[in-house]
Amino acid sequence: MIPLMSVTRNFWMGREPVRKTGPVRFIDFKTANRVTMEEMRKMGINLREPDQAVGTLSGGERQTVAIARAVHFGAKVLILDEPTSALGVRQTANVLSTIDRVRRQGIGVVFITHNVRHAMAVGDRFTVLNRGRTLGTAARGEITAEELQDLMAGGQEMAQLEASLGGTV
Repeated sequence: MIPLMSVTRNFWMGREPVRKTGPVRFIDFKTANRVTMEEMRKMGINLREPDQAVGTLSGGERQTVAIARAVHFGAKVLILDEPTSALGVRQTANVLSTIDRVRRQGIGVVFITHNVRHAMAVGDRFTVLNRGRTLGTAARGEITAEELQDLMAGGQEMAQLEASLGGTV
């Protein structure tokens, strides 16, 4: 996202709809603005206007613009690396609901996070990696949040450390 450019320009970057007048091609801003507003509305974001700078949006809304763009242009899989890491509670809720909405449309989502609550909110299957090695994989309902947290936090290593320190960890 380029903060000083409009939502529409960020949404269409490199794929702008055009209209022709003789041999001259122009960006069709009317179509671009209309489609941008429709796609953002589908994702639960009601923009004031499509010409507003992306920099005026919250972090969650910026994430949603990027997700809406990918979905509009036919993404089959979204790979989201820590999309909620720098967001507040309300913004995080918006991003998680957007992820859930996209997932229900049949688009695959790889959601990389360190937050168990966020993973459990939108995940169907959980895989924990550590330095390129798979520590475990489980489907929703096969693992509790506590078990997933232990797996993510190195629960076995913590148990060993706690035993060696006499239960003080």
